[in-house]
Amino acid sequence: MPQLLGHHHTSMFTKNAKQNKQFYTEVLGLRLVKKTVNQDSPDMYHLFYGDEVGNPGTELTFFEIQNAGHTVKGTNSIHLISLLVPSKNSLTYWEQRLTAHNIEHSGLSRYGAYDALYFEDPDQLSLVLLSNEGLNVPQRWQPWGDAPVPQEHAILGMGPIGIKVRQMEATVKLLTDTFGYTIKQQSAQETTLQAVAGEHWGEIVVSEEHGSRQRAGRGSVHHLALTVADKKELEHWNDVLQQQGYKTTGIIERFYFTSLYFHDRNGILFELATDGPGFTIDAEPAELGQRLDLPPFLEVNRAAIEHRLQPLD
Repeated sequence: MPQLLGHHHTSMFTKNAKQNKQFYTEVLGLRLVKKTVNQDSPDMYHLFYGDEVGNPGTELTFFEIQNAGHTVKGTNSIHLISLLVPSKNSLTYWEQRLTAHNIEHSGLSRYGAYDALYFEDPDQLSLVLLSNEGLNVPQRWQPWGDAPVPQEHAILGMGPIGIKVRQMEATVKLLTDTFGYTIKQQSAQETTLQAVAGEHWGEIVVSEEHGSRQRAGRGSVHHLALTVADKKELEHWNDVLQQQGYKTTGIIERFYFTSLYFHDRNGILFELATDGPGFTIDAEPAELGQRLDLPPFLEVNRAAIEHRLQPLD
């Protein structure tokens, strides 16, 4: 049976792509690996950050919506993005770095088994840095040589993703019975699940919370993408999900990977995305993120697309 390979990426909303780029590259030290557009709405940027080549499991992506209002937080939402760093000593480095950039943070804290440091990005997206020391979570991280952060403290990719839902059992059932995640820890109000396959890893923390549903705005998480090996396996999962009564988008070719999307029973939007071909399909590794890259079907509209976008530099 095909096996999910953990996290691929998370996609969020930002109000200001230029400010977003400055924060994630200059403060957090991630590489802008692909500057492109939302393929379904090419008048807005879609920015991808990650390791040197944007390996699945290291990617944070953002759609720019310039008129986005504030997020009204609530349930049935992906509410927390965590990023792994090498050690507890790294968290001390990050405390000092965030303070130097006038970014409020929690100070050293805890998140389950992890030492943690909580903060928000300029759009008030909730983020937490977690120490991987002693836990040895598998990572595919390839260091970016020009990063402004020392490699011994650099972000290693995505850690656990926090999801709040009204009906925890429904989301847990999808992840375990359908996708083969294992339950790492469980209580009446929270379940931690893991997918582990060789160098691939993903952890999702599902908590039950009743009340109003979140209203999306800047700093909201649009979806969580999970990795599949290739298009053949993606077609398998499309069939499985449809047989179980989920409405999928069907297979969508994104050029850099191939995807399908669906909502779970709580309305959480998941994407399944192939492991490749990746961001070097149309750019040399040294040139990633330096120009506006467009998939072939949008290339014919380049002049009009570039005219509508504000420069990031």
